[in-house]
Amino acid sequence: MSRKSCIFDLLIAIIMDKELLSSIKSFLNFEIIKLEKVQVNLYEILIGVLIIFITALVLRLLRRIFKKVNQKGIMDTGTSNSLYQIIKYFIWVVVFVLILDTVGVQVSIFIASAAALLVGVGLGLQQLFNDIASGIILLIERTLKVNDVVEMENEMVGRVVTIGLRTSKINTRDNILVIVPNSQLVNDRVINWSHADMLTRFHVNIGVAYGSDIELVTKVLKSCAKEHPNIVSKPEPFVRFTNFGDSSLDFQLFFYTNEAFVVENTKSDLRYKIDKAFREHKIQIPFPQRDVYLKSTT
Repeated sequence: MSRKSCIFDLLIAIIMDKELLSSIKSFLNFEIIKLEKVQVNLYEILIGVLIIFITALVLRLLRRIFKKVNQKGIMDTGTSNSLYQIIKYFIWVVVFVLILDTVGVQVSIFIASAAALLVGVGLGLQQLFNDIASGIILLIERTLKVNDVVEMENEMVGRVVTIGLRTSKINTRDNILVIVPNSQLVNDRVINWSHADMLTRFHVNIGVAYGSDIELVTKVLKSCAKEHPNIVSKPEPFVRFTNFGDSSLDFQLFFYTNEAFVVENTKSDLRYKIDKAFREHKIQIPFPQRDVYLKSTT
């Protein structure tokens, strides 16, 4: 007799055994939690666990679908991540309500009780709700997406790694992962360097001594910018003569780059190049100075 045949006969025997079926039914109907209005038995708990397991499988399958959509270029990473997060939270809310209904909890009573509880602790959870509401706004409006380079009010610059329901994670230029409440990303002033165009303009301030050849200064500054690999040639770098300072002639060197995340390194490289070029062309960078006159009273 084959193994499959033995298993099949065993299942038939179990089904035909009424006493065994009655024992299994009694076991599943065993009440684990028994309150005045809520009775939860083992069968209902198993159904709840099964629902959670199936939901997790569906979400994993859904995640794989979104990854394939990203790989094919049908949808960008930020859009797919936001859409997946919204769908995931919605599904879990529905599943939570379904499980409560399965175990015999009246959802209307639960909602009323939860509302009364939230009124009591509303002040303490005000910031939490603010962060969650801000997270929903970010996921729906998509003013901020994964991989965007942002600058916060505290001048922290970083790349968005994840956008969650309450908090988001930003990886700074120092490779430090910072967890930021979503309310800061919505209510504070945030510069999104990746929002409109990957090509962004920056500048470096330079001062030269009075009497310097300003045409030569302009030519040297443009040459330094054009030699840097992170600075694009179109639009071209340009120079502004901004002011007659107290001790210097003030200039600004403007340039465009696709590498906004490492722009501080680019600025540092430019300053090295400018200092070297100024020394070669005998262009002096002045230091602040004051003339003091002593008046004799005698």
